[in-house]
Amino acid sequence: MNTRRQFLAGAGVFTTAVVAASSVSRVALAAVPEPAVQARPDTMPPWVPPGGRPYNPVVTVNGWTLPWRMNNGVKEFHLVAEPVVREMAPGMKAHLWGYNGQSPGPTIEVVEGDHVRIFVTNKLPEHTSMHWHGQRLPNGMDGVAGLTQPSIQPGKTFVYEFVARRPGTFMYHPHADEMTQMAMGMMGFWVTHPRAKHPQISEVDRDFCFLLAAYDIDPGSYTPKIMTMLDFNLWTWNSRIFPGIDSFNVRHGDRVRMRIGNLTMTNHPIHVHGHEFEVTGTDGGPVPKSARWPEVTTDIGVGQMRQIEFVADEEGDWAMHCHKSHHTMNAMGHNVPTMIGVDHTGLAAKINKLIPDYMVMGERGMADMAEMEMPLPDNTIPMMTGQGPFGSVEMGGMFSVLKVRGDQKRGDYSDPGWFQHPPGTVAQEWTSAAPAATRSSEAGGVAMPQTASARSDRNKTSSLRSFEVQVRKPGASGGHGGH
Repeated sequence: MNTRRQFLAGAGVFTTAVVAASSVSRVALAAVPEPAVQARPDTMPPWVPPGGRPYNPVVTVNGWTLPWRMNNGVKEFHLVAEPVVREMAPGMKAHLWGYNGQSPGPTIEVVEGDHVRIFVTNKLPEHTSMHWHGQRLPNGMDGVAGLTQPSIQPGKTFVYEFVARRPGTFMYHPHADEMTQMAMGMMGFWVTHPRAKHPQISEVDRDFCFLLAAYDIDPGSYTPKIMTMLDFNLWTWNSRIFPGIDSFNVRHGDRVRMRIGNLTMTNHPIHVHGHEFEVTGTDGGPVPKSARWPEVTTDIGVGQMRQIEFVADEEGDWAMHCHKSHHTMNAMGHNVPTMIGVDHTGLAAKINKLIPDYMVMGERGMADMAEMEMPLPDNTIPMMTGQGPFGSVEMGGMFSVLKVRGDQKRGDYSDPGWFQHPPGTVAQEWTSAAPAATRSSEAGGVAMPQTASARSDRNKTSSLRSFEVQVRKPGASGGHGGH
């Protein structure tokens, strides 16, 4: 992380009155904290607060937490809206818009009751604003350009100031030219920790957060198509796609919290293997304990946050993903016909004479796409990819692994490698005779009597099938001509 000594050294002199979302004067600008910048796409360690009320920090998957400084009792942050280059996975980068060098921007962490001041500098080619999604604050700090404040013009710095009034998980994003700016990756997480023991908020050992985002970037291109409304081809966690999404590394027996926000244009049923969890919070606040129930999948709607918690009591490498199957693929086209069962014998050779790079796709299903080593356009990765300890994982997009280990140390977030399965606990090929399958030889019944015309049509179809069976039997006399 690139930051300067001035940022962490402490408070500068800040004598101007509070400016409610308006352009900051040159005198005040001299006291603006130096912005911290992060370009690496790795998951950064939790940022332990250097002062103020203590809290258990979160870990942002493939992201980081924004440092702050104290200034006369006020926590000051500095966000810079700017064009960024985000590595979505090794071999593919995207030209996005974000904050402080990344998309999404850094996570902001405060404590309930903190007086917070956030400077927002605009280095974009157009105006912007900052909406603090889900926060209770003065109307003039809500960040809706034209309604609650003037827009932040290029080159200008605005300041937002309010008290973090309630604990929970929130998001930040522009409320100016939203379709462009959010499609370009402008978003971030905000976590407000409780200042004291809370009856509805449990203490946890591991606390993760990430945002769901979607992009439409053609293979060989770098910039998202901002006018796409539904047919996105890249489904991301914190603007990363599998296999570029880091694993969730936890210790056996840890109580784990995951905070997941959705700023895409569709819902996402997030599914965790091997464990049951409870939804313990939304961006509206903690869910009362009496209203929780066990789940293995929770649907997160557009503009929503869901906070899930579970005890990691099953060792192993457990898949975690969106359960919409096309959201676990990369660079996926939507107008590809189904070719399963179509015999391409000899066809590819003939077409190759006209189109040398032609290749057969989908003859046996799409799994071949994960294994074939075909030339790819610049700046893209295969639709399905990832090598696990037993072969191809055939995944992409919104997919990662929850790694639960008994020997993982408290506070250690490093990747422990692949799970070593105890002998006899891995599914394997059965080489003996398989038990005979019991199959029904009769068709099922009907819920109510059919009409006479339906019975007649069914009888005609049955007679035709009986005829086809007879003429196809080996040694059947007559053949087609005999009928």
